[in-house]
Amino acid sequence: MVTPIRKSTTSNWHTRRTNETMRLLVTTIVGVIFGFFLGVSFPALSLTKVNISSNIFPSIDLSYIEDKYSGLSTQALLNVWSSLKGRRGFSRKFNNTKIWVPTNPRGAERLPPGVIVAESDLYTRRLWGLPGEDLIVKPRYLFTFTVGYEQRYNIDAAVKKLSENFTILLFHYDGRASEWDEFEWSKRSIHVSVRKQTKWWYAKRFLHPDIVAPFDYVFIWDEDLGVENFDAEEYIKLVRKHGLDISQPGLSLDSGMTWQMTRRQEESEVHKDTEERPGWCTDPHLPPCAAFVEIMAPVFSRDAWRCVWHMIQNDLVHGWGLDFALRKCVEPAHEKIGVVDSQWIVHQTVPSLGNQGKAEKGKAPWEGVRERCRNEWTLFQDRMTAAEKAYFISMGIDPPNSTVR
Repeated sequence: MVTPIRKSTTSNWHTRRTNETMRLLVTTIVGVIFGFFLGVSFPALSLTKVNISSNIFPSIDLSYIEDKYSGLSTQALLNVWSSLKGRRGFSRKFNNTKIWVPTNPRGAERLPPGVIVAESDLYTRRLWGLPGEDLIVKPRYLFTFTVGYEQRYNIDAAVKKLSENFTILLFHYDGRASEWDEFEWSKRSIHVSVRKQTKWWYAKRFLHPDIVAPFDYVFIWDEDLGVENFDAEEYIKLVRKHGLDISQPGLSLDSGMTWQMTRRQEESEVHKDTEERPGWCTDPHLPPCAAFVEIMAPVFSRDAWRCVWHMIQNDLVHGWGLDFALRKCVEPAHEKIGVVDSQWIVHQTVPSLGNQGKAEKGKAPWEGVRERCRNEWTLFQDRMTAAEKAYFISMGIDPPNSTVR
């Protein structure tokens, strides 16, 4: 039997080792050559034509880098790249830090408190120059009139008695705002025009407390008021002197009026109560004997208006019944609400807004308006009573009798 001869395994191992060595050597040489040519061409390489994964490098404007640093060497460009990568890392870390401030105004919780401007104003500004130089004078008081063009001369007489301390705002219910430019003061005033709306509709939508916050006092007046015996600056002095947050000028004895409280008392500066017809006042400190002014010419302090604005109902546009509820916004009401006698006005009782109604079912336009006024008064009373009752019940308190007339 012939024994087979086994080939040497040592010889095979040497052969494989030699092949692997040659392969490694060739790969290294090719890599060196490729790297050399790549390094030589790199300074002329346009980074904007290289598609680099965002996972490797940050998302930045490569064309900007190329333009800005085109005159630099390759090493300098790499240094800039490294710097930007470092900044990008900081930016990512910062962006992951969420801002949430629950005490910020609703909807602004994601903003840093230092940038929030929660209030605005009605100051008109220039379109040029520095913002800090826009306002030479900041008026301290806001005077609003709800007007039709037919009463322009009456309003002109009133505005001409006001100083630069007053911002003038006209609400136009007849759509004729541009025609008021015949008066020079009108060109500096603010005009809001929506047809056939009342001053309380305007006030609810354009006199938000955060908009009129810069003003110490807000006048919300009708258009049919004579001001021959009225000085607004003196009026405000008396309001401050007597601590009135809600007030109105006294009405002349020949004015059209409904309540004794608003009638001018000739021998006083201010009065805060009066005697009404028998049976009209259940309490001498309650309306209409005290804590009461009418809605034709009210004047509100900043704080009082913030409360009153929230009480105005969106759909009850005439404001009837509001005068009886004003006292809920100040305390004690019979001390904070009053009539200024020494600065008085004349109520001319011009039914201009009433004529903006519509004749229906055989009724004249003014009759339809008056009927809605009465209905709104009832609705307002019912809402206030229901809201007070619901509050007391929720607090576990027996509701008192309604305090709204």
